[in-house]
Amino acid sequence: MFNIGWPELILILFVCLLVFGAGRLPEIARQLGKAIQEFKKAMKDDGKSEG
Repeated sequence: MFNIGWPELILILFVCLLVFGAGRLPEIARQLGKAIQEFKKAMKDDGKSEG
């Protein structure tokens, strides 16, 4: 889908550090992880209800 290599990931991380600061990054990552978990759970539950 996306062809993102290490140089691009490092650049994205650097920009995030500049925009949000080092203190906020763990909080943002935690919230993103929870959102992904909730999305996966909703997708799994939705598939069961259709079957």
